[in-house]
Amino acid sequence: MERPHHEIRATYEASTITVYQAYSPELGLPAAREGRFPPAWKRDRMTWIKPSFLWMMYRCGWGAKEGQETVLAVEISRDGFEWALRNACLSSYARGVHPDRATWQRQLKRSPARVQWDPERDLRLRPLPYRSLQLGLSGEAVRRYADEWTVAIRDVTPLAHEIHGLVRSGDLDSAARLLPQERPYPVGDEGFAHLHG
Repeated sequence: MERPHHEIRATYEASTITVYQAYSPELGLPAAREGRFPPAWKRDRMTWIKPSFLWMMYRCGWGAKEGQETVLAVEISRDGFEWALRNACLSSYARGVHPDRATWQRQLKRSPARVQWDPERDLRLRPLPYRSLQLGLSGEAVRRYADEWTVAIRDVTPLAHEIHGLVRSGDLDSAARLLPQERPYPVGDEGFAHLHG
């Protein structure tokens, strides 16, 4: 079955959704240990969350890139995630979605969240023909993410390394079995049409 070009795929439960981030061990390990972000975590800058495990692996090089050695699975409330989507603006201008470039720039400046669609990745981190969501949070959205939406934080670096080892050895079937089970996230069209660039 052919996938939609833009589709949010994620691991989620009735009230939570899992997103991924990668940090240095100095930030990531205390966050996983305490289940919340430590005081050193900056609330005044944009933070990007990714529902796709493999897109996170592409971004952090399976937890090998400097400053991204600790991969976190952050379980957040679906209410919070959907609030961010409703209040998001596309990170780049899209004709047909925005009346004009100036309107888009004003919306981008005002929005506490922004959406970017990047090619999804396969186990070898090659781009696939459909896109995966990245959600950038700033201002009010960052504070809500850290203080209200976050339910649990787990260190999934060992899982990333195990899957990567299987990929390197050519055992893609075993690697695929270890991947988090992601499925289309039910956002519906109402209120989210502005997110398809």
